[in-house]
Amino acid sequence: MSHADTGVETSGGGNPPAAKLTLLTLTAMVVGSMVGAGVFSLPRRFAQETGVAGALIAWAVAGVGMLMLAFVFQTLAVRRPDLDAGVYAYAKAGFGEYLGFFSAFGYWASACVGNVTYWVLIMSTVGAVVLSSAGLWCFFLLIRRGVKEAAAINRIVTVAKIVPILFFVVLALFYFEPSVFADNFGGADYAGSLFDQVRGTMLATVFVFLGVEGASVYSRHAERREDVGRATVLGFLSVFSVFASVTIVSYGIMPMGEIAELRQPSMAGVLEAAVGTWGQVFVSVGLIVSVLGAYLAWTLMAAEVLFVAAKDKDMPRFLGRSSGDDVPVPALLMTTALSQVFLVVTAFSDNAFNFALDLTSALTLIPFLLAAAFALKIALRPGAEGTAGRGTRRELVVAAVATLYTAFLLYAAGLKFVLVSFIVYAPATFLFVKARREQGRRPFSPAEALICAVSVAGAALGVVALALGWIEL
Repeated sequence: MSHADTGVETSGGGNPPAAKLTLLTLTAMVVGSMVGAGVFSLPRRFAQETGVAGALIAWAVAGVGMLMLAFVFQTLAVRRPDLDAGVYAYAKAGFGEYLGFFSAFGYWASACVGNVTYWVLIMSTVGAVVLSSAGLWCFFLLIRRGVKEAAAINRIVTVAKIVPILFFVVLALFYFEPSVFADNFGGADYAGSLFDQVRGTMLATVFVFLGVEGASVYSRHAERREDVGRATVLGFLSVFSVFASVTIVSYGIMPMGEIAELRQPSMAGVLEAAVGTWGQVFVSVGLIVSVLGAYLAWTLMAAEVLFVAAKDKDMPRFLGRSSGDDVPVPALLMTTALSQVFLVVTAFSDNAFNFALDLTSALTLIPFLLAAAFALKIALRPGAEGTAGRGTRRELVVAAVATLYTAFLLYAAGLKFVLVSFIVYAPATFLFVKARREQGRRPFSPAEALICAVSVAGAALGVVALALGWIEL
C-alpha cells in the first residue's frame, strides 16, 4: 500500500510505501495496548469492590463480553475491508458523520487520558513529574522517526513486560494460602450485594481490555486484511487468562481489606507481602517497562484515529498531514500535548489514577457501542452497507451480545461518568464545525443539530453537577 493508496500527505517529494505490519506485529500491538498500567492496579481495584466470588463472575462477564467485541472487530475487518481506523470508521459508516466524529474524538480523548494513568503510576514509582514529562516527549520523538520502527520496538517491549507479570502469578501461587483465599471468597463487610460487587468492577475490566481493537485501528498498515481480525482474537485470548490470574491469586496472599488499602501499583504491595521488599522493587521495574510499552502503542493508535478522521474530512485538514515516514505529525503532536496537560493536572489531584482510569473507560464505551451496533446493523441486513460476503447467524448473535454488553457497561459506569464524558465530548464539536467550514458545508444537518443539542445539554448538566458538588472528581 502506498501513500497514494491511502491519501497520505507527505512532506517529502516522493510517495514511499507505507509500513507493512505482519500478523505477529499486529498481535503484539494488541497485547502491548492491553498490557499496561491497568494490570498492575487490578488487586486493589477488585478488592475495593468484591471478593473471590464476585471477581470470578466479573471476569466471566467481561471475558465473554470482550470476546464478543473482539469477534465484532474480526468480522468487520473482513466484511468492511474498505474501512480504516476501525472504531471511528465503523461508527461513521453505520450512523453518520457527526457520530463518527464523536467516536473518533472520544476514542482519541480516552487514549490521551489513559496515557496519563501510565505516567501517574510511573510517578508513584519514581516520584517525578519532570521525569515523566521528559519521557512523554522522548516517545514523541521516537514515534516521529517512523511507524514501522516504533511498532518493532513495541513488539520487543511487549515480550519484556509480559515476563514479570507471569513471574508474579507463579510466585503468588507458590506463597498461596488457601485459608486466606477462603476468607476472601464471599467479600468483606464493606462490599454490597453480589450484583453491586460485580457492577463495581466493570469499569476496571473495561480499562484493562482497552486495546483489544488495536489491530483494527491500524488496519491500513496490515500486510493482509484478514490478519487484523486474527490479531484481535489472538491478542485478547493471550492476555485474558493473565489478567484474571493476577486478580484471583492475590486473594490468596492477603485479606481483602488489606489489599484494598494498598498503594498503587497494588501488585507490588501484594508481592512484597509474599516475598519481601525485593518483590516490590521487582514489580516496580516491571511496571515501568510495561507502562512505557503501552504508552507507545496507545500514542500510535490515538494519532492514527485523528489522522484518518482528518483524511475523511471529519477533522480539520491540518490533522491529516504526515511526514515522509508515514507519521501523522500534527496528530501526534496534539496527542502528546493533551497528555502533557492532563499529566500536569494530575499532580494536583489526590484520586488522579482512579478517576483517570474510570474516565478513560467511560469515554471509550460510546465508540465501542457504536461499533458493536454497526456490526448488528450489518448482521440484520445481509448484503447491505457495502459489505463483502453474506452474514451468518453466528455474526448476528455475536453482534447482539457485544451490543448488550457495551450498553450494560454504560449503565455500570453510572450517571457521573456519562455526564463527565459529555463535558469532554461537547466542546469538541468546534473541531467538527471547523472541518465542515473548510469544505464550504453547513455545520449541521437537522439530525446532527439534535445530537449536538443533547450533548451540550448533557455537558451543561455535568458542569452544574460539578459546581454544586453532586459530582466529585
